Amino acid sequence: MATISRTKATLRIIGDDLLPADISASLGCMPSNGQQKGEEVKLPSGKIRVAKSGMWRIFATEKIPGDLDLQITEISDKLTDDLGVWNTLTKKYRVDLFCGIFMERDMEGISLSPESLLKLGERKILLDLDIYGPDDEDENV
Repeated sequence: MATISRTKATLRIIGDDLLPADISASLGCMPSNGQQKGEEVKLPSGKIRVAKSGMWRIFATEKIPGDLDLQITEISDKLTDDLGVWNTLTKKYRVDLFCGIFMERDMEGISLSPESLLKLGERKILLDLDIYGPDDEDENV
């Protein structure tokens, strides 16, 4: 089985009463992106939207070929190892590692190491995978 072509990973903490500065203080790291509920957020298109909930996000570097283990390590190395802090956050907010997995051809695969699974599990971080198959441009020819 071929290695997955590309991966993206983002740790997200989401909640209506979330204040990004409080999360940063708890985790010991500034977010890649943060917002409060009701805040106006400028989209890449230039349009403005109102945030429906608070969110704190930190992005890992995109990996080609894909490597979720490396991305999990990249994110976790920036944040506290204090499991008490993580327990408090996961009781109050939705906390997940949102991953995009991108295939260029059929039958690509990816694995996660026991160490990565342990990091996520100890911190009660949900693993959320969006898997994108290869484009079938020639399908209708």
